[in-house]
Parts: sequence; structure tokens; C-alpha cells
Amino acid sequence: MYIIKQLRRKNNISQSQLGKEIGVSLRTIQLYERKDANIPIKNLTKIAEYFGLTIAELYMHEVNDMGEAYTKRQPFTKHGSVFYPLEHGKYLVMAPLVLVEWHRKYIESLQSTSLTNPFQGGFVIDFLTDEPHRIFEISGDSMNDGTSNSIPNKAYVLGLEIKKESFTKSRPTSWNQSYVLVCSDRIICKQLTGYNKINKSLQCHNLNKSPEFKDFELPLDDVLQVFKIVKKQF
Repeated sequence: MYIIKQLRRKNNISQSQLGKEIGVSLRTIQLYERKDANIPIKNLTKIAEYFGLTIAELYMHEVNDMGEAYTKRQPFTKHGSVFYPLEHGKYLVMAPLVLVEWHRKYIESLQSTSLTNPFQGGFVIDFLTDEPHRIFEISGDSMNDGTSNSIPNKAYVLGLEIKKESFTKSRPTSWNQSYVLVCSDRIICKQLTGYNKINKSLQCHNLNKSPEFKDFELPLDDVLQVFKIVKKQF
């Protein structure tokens, strides 16, 4: 992000100094200062806080290749997320962030209006959809096989909510993709490979081939929400 370089220079801070402040290397800061850099939420939050800004303010002050500020349009709220229009039809979505330690409370909040999630995270998306967005912190390495499809422990994923009933009559394109499944007793991340009509259950697959991670079937009645993963950060 060019704005990071601008803020750093304005405050007479070197790349090495900024790296030490947020706990990353000089090379990492150099990468972060590039246009469209993929910066993990935790580090982006640290950078924003270091300069006394929010993540949204960082994006709204971002500059383009000509050094001009992005065209500013009014942000808007939809399904509990705030959308900030950026360049080229893209948006910064600040969505509710469900950290691992908040998993249980998030499940409880689905039945209680008195519980509200205090956390938010940000992702840049290429287009708007009608489905609600949520960001989940992943627990465990069952989806980590070392490939580009991996979703390792502590990763953040942006999910679009879809109706669980759609799997009972879904097309093959819905399968072999990664989802966050909010169940009555836990929140898990799995690849779905099919639907068992006899048992009325979703077939869940782990990318990690280790013997400790076994594939299983999950009764659809145990699932409260389903989110298709569209973005991820490590």
C-alpha cells in the first residue's frame, strides 16, 4: 500500500523501524508498501494503530499509481458489514470478525440479540453480492496440506453466507470447495464433497492427509450457518 510509505516518510520512520514496531522484517515492509499488497489483518491493524488510524482510513487514504487519492464515496452498511468503495469497482469490506476465542459466543449470539461481536476485520473484494459477509479465524491444521489451497491454523477467511438447504439440490460446482460450517457446538472449516440424501448429511473432507484428520459426515440438522470461503489471509 502506497499510503504506508507516505505515512512512514511523513513521520520520518525507516522501513526497518516500522518493521520492528509491528514485528516483521525489512523485506516484509518493502512488500507491504507495494500497490495491492496482501497484508494480513493482524499486521494491517498494527500498522494502522501505529499511525493512529483505522484499517478503513488506511484504505480510504490509499493513492493510485499517479499519487492521487482514491475517489472517495460514502461508505454504506449491509448485513452488519461496512463497505468502502475503492478504485476500479473494488470495495473494502469491514465485516464482523469471529476469533477462535469467540466461536462459542458467536454460536450463542445466533439465538440471542443481547450478544454482539466487538471485532471487525477487513478484506478487499472485487464485487458486491447480496449475501452477508463474515470473517472467521481458523482453528487447527486439518485444512493445511502445504498447497495453495491450504487454510492453516490461525488463518483468516472471508466467507459469504449461503443457505444450507441449497446443498440438498446443489450442482456439482458446489462441491470440492472450502466452507466454514457453524454448527450447534463448534465452528469448523472443511471441504465439502457431496450430500448424502439417505443420511441427510454433508460429506466433509480434510485437506491434511495426516491420520489424525479423518473425513466424516455431518448431519445437516446440526449446521446453523454455512459460509463459502472467498478470500483468505495467513
